[in-house]
Amino acid sequence: MTSTSAALVAAARELSAAVDGLRFTAPVTHVYNPLDYAWNVHEHYLRRYGEGRKRVVFVGMNPGPFGMAQIGVPFGEIATARDWLGLEGPVGQPAQANPKRPVQGFDCPRSEVSGQRLWGLFRDRFGTPEAFFAEHFVSNYCPLAFFEDGRNLTPDKLPAAEQRPLLAACDAHLRAVVHALQPEWVIGIGAWAEKRAAEALADTPAAQSLRFGRVLHPSPASPAANRGWAEAATRQLTELGVW
Repeated sequence: MTSTSAALVAAARELSAAVDGLRFTAPVTHVYNPLDYAWNVHEHYLRRYGEGRKRVVFVGMNPGPFGMAQIGVPFGEIATARDWLGLEGPVGQPAQANPKRPVQGFDCPRSEVSGQRLWGLFRDRFGTPEAFFAEHFVSNYCPLAFFEDGRNLTPDKLPAAEQRPLLAACDAHLRAVVHALQPEWVIGIGAWAEKRAAEALADTPAAQSLRFGRVLHPSPASPAANRGWAEAATRQLTELGVW
């Protein structure tokens, strides 16, 4: 029987290969696939924390420029990934590097605020990664980061014709993650991630027993998140009955 972490690794490899063949047009100038150049760290994350059934799977949108795009860890704020999650490893370079958004791996001096908030909440509530991952897991729906020169573009802003094959690959991956981890809850980090998760999993055997919800996205671009994201997310998860 395949372990859950091995199933997650196989699903991530398949997703990486599927999205590597996609092409994107203007306004996209650069596409980063951290499942390729940061695979070493991503695989370390999956194998270390993806073992066993999880009651709750959190699903983010796609890599942020100073988090997963740097080190391959979902919402991978570097200090937290290194010092709390205990992750490290070599990081290569994307196929087409963007000079305005260099990949520096664990040497990146910028902090991913979304990841700082997300993992900070989990650290403060659970204390250790082992306590958190005993029942929870964090994944990203889309593995690709998109840039218009130096500006971050999210997948929902892509033309519909370019979204379709991307969403199909990401849907298949999320179904594989849920099949492996058998969660009770899938929680979107932000409304778009919740919507994509619900659509991807609608016609699966797990759909009847799965429950969906969302938390406010921790992005600093969100005024609501800047007014106390941890408190808002905790309240949402408590009201849902997740916590």
